[in-house]
Amino acid sequence: MDENRESQDQQDFLPKSDTISSIDSSALEDTNNLQFQNRLDLSELQQSVNKIKQEVGKIIVGQKDMIDMLIASLLAKGHSLIEGVPGVAKTVTAKLLAKSLSVGFSRIQFTPDLMPSDILGTSVFNLKKSEFEFKKGPIFSNMILIDEINRAPAKTQAALFEVMEEQQITIDGNKFILDAPFIVLATQNPVEQEGTYRLPEAQLDRFLFKIDVDYPNLDEEIEILSREHELKDKSKTEALASFLTGDQIVKYQNLVSQILVEKHLLKYIAELIVATRSNQFLYLGASPRASIAILKSSKAFAAMSGRDFVTPEDIKRAAIPVLHHRVIVTPEREMEGVTSKQIIKQIIETVEIPR
Repeated sequence: MDENRESQDQQDFLPKSDTISSIDSSALEDTNNLQFQNRLDLSELQQSVNKIKQEVGKIIVGQKDMIDMLIASLLAKGHSLIEGVPGVAKTVTAKLLAKSLSVGFSRIQFTPDLMPSDILGTSVFNLKKSEFEFKKGPIFSNMILIDEINRAPAKTQAALFEVMEEQQITIDGNKFILDAPFIVLATQNPVEQEGTYRLPEAQLDRFLFKIDVDYPNLDEEIEILSREHELKDKSKTEALASFLTGDQIVKYQNLVSQILVEKHLLKYIAELIVATRSNQFLYLGASPRASIAILKSSKAFAAMSGRDFVTPEDIKRAAIPVLHHRVIVTPEREMEGVTSKQIIKQIIETVEIPR
């Protein structure tokens, strides 16, 4: 009796054949071809990102992850620390990125005798006016490349704290606001320790990403040699075009900040951060600044993909470069060869992805 009633209910639920035949076939095609449009227009941003990749790709072979993260840090108003052995195009890539943008660029070579005034600027007495005038240092630009940042002592490192966090400098009681966009790209060599100073945790925390640059593979190495051979006496950067202005970058940065993030994804980011604080293999977990960094960078990755909303994949993509320089592995695990990247990967796998 129940089975007959259930089958009758199913028959009542199914549409009649004459109803199906009466549906306009063009309406079905429209439904199949339905595409959801973004709430924000990201087409111009995507085109600009692709142009930057194409321009930098004319010179740099491979290193796609590094280029993506540098662009993401630019869109997210963040700074990046690039770490790798000498000769893997850390400095060249940062210079090429700056050249593809029509913005101010300064390069500062950090050395053990560098003083804070060499970066920020200093007050000079003007004999004609009989007063002190402030002469701006190289930090007063849009894109700053700091080469071998770990070669300067702590006093010079501390000079960057305020400007990297607040985009302003306070000298002699006067406040100087830096023009937007403002981004610091710093490089360091993880192998050579002589004549270097370990970056303080407070400064590491101010970098949105720490980008590890590895060696190229065999095919990429061959391509590098082929391009170098074809160049002969030509400059690598002479054919590179600048096409993106500072105003456009600020516009894209404001657009990225409007990317939609669902509440359950905010909870997912918080759960990842809290998991670092309770992990038995970590001596120091991530701070709230790290959760904000994941939020901003995941928005940038979403915009670069042409979406006006963040997905769990964007968050997972941002987690390792945002977190692995902000946490400290316990001495016991560090002696066993366990790295912060491995622990973060494990945390990502254990925290449940929202559906």
